[in-house]
Amino acid sequence: MSITDDRVKFLRLLSEKYRTRQQVCTEIINLQAILNLPKGTEHFMSDLHGEYGAFYHILNNSAGVIREKVDMIFDDILTPKERSSLCTLIYYPEEKLEKIKDEGRCTEEWYRFTLQKLIDLAKMLSSKYTRSKVRKAMPFEYSYILDELLHAQQDEDNNQLLYHQKIIDTLLRLGEGDDFIIALASLIKRLAVDHLHIVGDIFDRGERPDAILNMLMEHHSLDIEWGNHDILWMGAACGSQACIAAVVKNCLSYNNISVLEQGYGISLRPLVLFAEKMYDEPDPTKAAKKAISIILFKLEGQIIRRNPDYCMQERLLLEQVDFDNATIEINGKVHPLKEKKFPTINPMDPYALDPAEREIMDELQQLFCESEQLNRHVTFLYNHGSMYKCFNGNLLFHGCVPLDEDGNLKALCFDGRIYQGKSYMDYADSMARKAYFSSHRTQECLDFMWYLWCGSNSPLSGRVVKTFERAFIEDESTWQEPKNPYYRYQDSEPVCRMLLREFGLYSEESHIINGHTPIHVKQGESPLKANGRLIVIDGGFCKAYQKTTGIAGYTLIFNSHGMRLKSHQPFQGMEAALSENLDIDSESQQIVTLKKRAMVGDTDTGEKLKEQIADLEDLLTAYREGLIPTKD
Repeated sequence: MSITDDRVKFLRLLSEKYRTRQQVCTEIINLQAILNLPKGTEHFMSDLHGEYGAFYHILNNSAGVIREKVDMIFDDILTPKERSSLCTLIYYPEEKLEKIKDEGRCTEEWYRFTLQKLIDLAKMLSSKYTRSKVRKAMPFEYSYILDELLHAQQDEDNNQLLYHQKIIDTLLRLGEGDDFIIALASLIKRLAVDHLHIVGDIFDRGERPDAILNMLMEHHSLDIEWGNHDILWMGAACGSQACIAAVVKNCLSYNNISVLEQGYGISLRPLVLFAEKMYDEPDPTKAAKKAISIILFKLEGQIIRRNPDYCMQERLLLEQVDFDNATIEINGKVHPLKEKKFPTINPMDPYALDPAEREIMDELQQLFCESEQLNRHVTFLYNHGSMYKCFNGNLLFHGCVPLDEDGNLKALCFDGRIYQGKSYMDYADSMARKAYFSSHRTQECLDFMWYLWCGSNSPLSGRVVKTFERAFIEDESTWQEPKNPYYRYQDSEPVCRMLLREFGLYSEESHIINGHTPIHVKQGESPLKANGRLIVIDGGFCKAYQKTTGIAGYTLIFNSHGMRLKSHQPFQGMEAALSENLDIDSESQQIVTLKKRAMVGDTDTGEKLKEQIADLEDLLTAYREGLIPTKD
């Protein structure tokens, strides 16, 4: 065996874990067997926008997969009503148990029957995993009992089945039936989805993005591709005053101050008091929105002036305002402004904050940076998130890869260097991390967080954001937001293939998976673009979009047989689910059917396991040839 000194050093370290030839052989056999198991099921969701109730239910029902399995296994055993009740018990075990007790149905016979059905379902879902992985997924306090019950086998005298019956007898005698049902429900939900992808925009619009993040922090396996609304809150936590002002303005616009004040302990009282004094507006919320909007436009102007690389000089609108006549000229046309008085703007220096505005922003900056809960959530977003991700042959990102008018990768210059395609996404990811983690955080990094939120060439936005026009101009023709050419080329298969190659993906089974732009299902728009090469999964989780989309969100499911897209109808609420066993209605569309079933060996995890097998085989050879002594 020809082997380098560095390789011998590595194998010596490996030998500390696998100390004998028998241990090495056992692990090789184990890993080789895992390669031939079916790949785990992946779920992709995007643009949750704080809609906690709907997201919580879809996470609990595994986008309808659990109901499908229940219907498949128990079709001839349970009535539709019984199957629906069993599903609700799995989704909300603690709450549903209380309902059943109130109805007087929690008899010993009911417990035995229900536990057996849950065990049968868990057995079926666990069949595609190793016993070791299933054991690790079990709630710790019941792992031994669950392991025994899930692997019961019939024998000649049914001794093992009788043994398992005694386990259930004892559980019920000790009053542990409820807790065991809760443990089984947790295991079933965990086995139904192996890995979760959130393709951006957890924040804004809906009321409880903080609750969604609390739930995601408990998830066993996930990644997050940052959206423009996520990066805005991340920039606010970094201390960017422009991002902070935009976050506050959004919360006021969406009537969602509670996420700031109750969720993150950030008070808007100083802003509201200032606004009531400065603006002739009887509604304190509207006054505060006016005040923070003016502050935001000032801060944005400062950023654009500091960063000519952003090429956003046309957005320097405050200096175009005729304050005497309350008008602004845009593209040769004069527009009257809805707001006539701007008491805090100095026409000679329109982007300067007055002392009171600066005091408010300094105080808000301190509150955002010191919010313990916000920083917990933002740290989680950094640790589990990125600008893009290549996973099992698919390319995931929220918005766009900026293109030029001809559909080629757009060259963008920042700090004297040219970036495009993957190099630009990597640069954006690096700048975002420097803004939060670096001890040498610079104003340049903080400014870039704002640019990622709304820059016309930002990969998270990719459009000219017309916040000023929407706030102050009646003429809605000025509100139109030109988009990066990427969005025109989404339906071009050659362009999509080019983008996949740019990120090192050459397989015929590779896809681009996007969020960000709601699909107008009511108008006949399809989420499948470029002959299925690109899939847009923003189906309108946010209630504000559902009149436009006609549905209430998508979940893309990628299992060992292929890909299918679930379109969801609006959620009726947890109370309806508990009392009437109502579920979210979902339609399923098969979009990819694999020619052969995908195994673990075909995945990114499989590639890592193959590398481990190669290392172990080298160690085995080293043991056999005496290059490294065994530790018998």
